[in-house]
Amino acid sequence: MAGSINRFLFTRIMKHFPSDTAFVFAYGSGVFQQMGNSNPDNMIDFVFAVDHSKDWHAKNLERNPQHYSGLKIFGPRAIAAYQERLGAGAYYNTLVKCEKRLVKYGIIQTDCLIKDLNDWDQLYISGRLHKPVHVVKRDSNKDLFEALQNNLKSALRTALLLLPERFTSEQLFHTIAGLSYHGDFRMTFGENKNKVDNIVGANLEHFQEYYKPYLGEFTHLHWNSDKSWYEQGTSPAIVFNHLKRLPSHLQRVIVTKVDKKTRDVEEVLGRISEERNHAELVNEGVKGIVTKSSRSQSIKAIFAAGIVKTIKYSGQKILKMQSGGPSKR
Repeated sequence: MAGSINRFLFTRIMKHFPSDTAFVFAYGSGVFQQMGNSNPDNMIDFVFAVDHSKDWHAKNLERNPQHYSGLKIFGPRAIAAYQERLGAGAYYNTLVKCEKRLVKYGIIQTDCLIKDLNDWDQLYISGRLHKPVHVVKRDSNKDLFEALQNNLKSALRTALLLLPERFTSEQLFHTIAGLSYHGDFRMTFGENKNKVDNIVGANLEHFQEYYKPYLGEFTHLHWNSDKSWYEQGTSPAIVFNHLKRLPSHLQRVIVTKVDKKTRDVEEVLGRISEERNHAELVNEGVKGIVTKSSRSQSIKAIFAAGIVKTIKYSGQKILKMQSGGPSKR
């Protein structure tokens, strides 16, 4: 998805960091075009999944101590603990100059990423992966590979529960892209209100390519080529089938909204499938997860980046928000 120039640039950037990463991907407006945001020098966002956070930070502190805030005085063990125990399990260094480009990179432990991809307990890094990304590196970890697939299937399934019987391709991918922003307080302050429209509008083909391997697995979903829209079954049985295959944490959040005492999740999901407001419950479940993780991760980022970088980064976000392109929807 990223051009050859980007691939060459990513390879050069990776040489600045410890090589023991299980999975690396680049994302955001520095990699994929967004409507109303055509600056070729936009900051490039990366996520590094590492098997041993403390060891990776120790090596990176030796190589790139200038990337870290004052937290570096506490050493790699403390940084790894701060990363893993607070927020969404990720630690970000931002506004880093690398190969004449500004870079932001997040570190997450591989097992933590796998859990989020499968369960959506944070819906943070897993949410980033709902949108097209450029995979820079992926090792042979079978559990990670399966979790990445599960995450995309879960995004599709959740979107189907939120959509009506008939919908366009653009509506499908707009719903998917919006999942990880729904409830994110930064969408109220610091992000372009048309962000989701801009992402999907400029990358519809990328979304289609990204999700094409999984769309055929949904037997009650059909493409009507004459009308250029999707048609899906919406019977209680089909809704129940989707609900019981949602990520486990999202299931628990939804069920708790209906019955705080029950231990029989499947029984409550069966009841929900018979109700007309199942989409509202799914929507509120996603919103609850995103609100909690985005808030805690943003507070955590202040100390990870330091006050000066936080103010500078926030200022750039506000300028970006004010210059964002108009919605096409």
